[in-house]
Amino acid sequence: MPEKEKKEKSKSFILRVDSETMNAIEAWAADEFRSTNGQIQWILNEALKKAGRLKKKK
Repeated sequence: MPEKEKKEKSKSFILRVDSETMNAIEAWAADEFRSTNGQIQWILNEALKKAGRLKKKK
């Protein structure tokens, strides 16, 4: 399988977040050397794993 096909496809989504929450996410992202977008993706991924909502990767 070509390398391009192996990569997961991502979808764009507009998310409205209150300013206090966004400030907290931005600070957390900076503390962990991630982008704000990367931090939000990580938070969502961790919550989904904890809830058993993600398929297991091979």
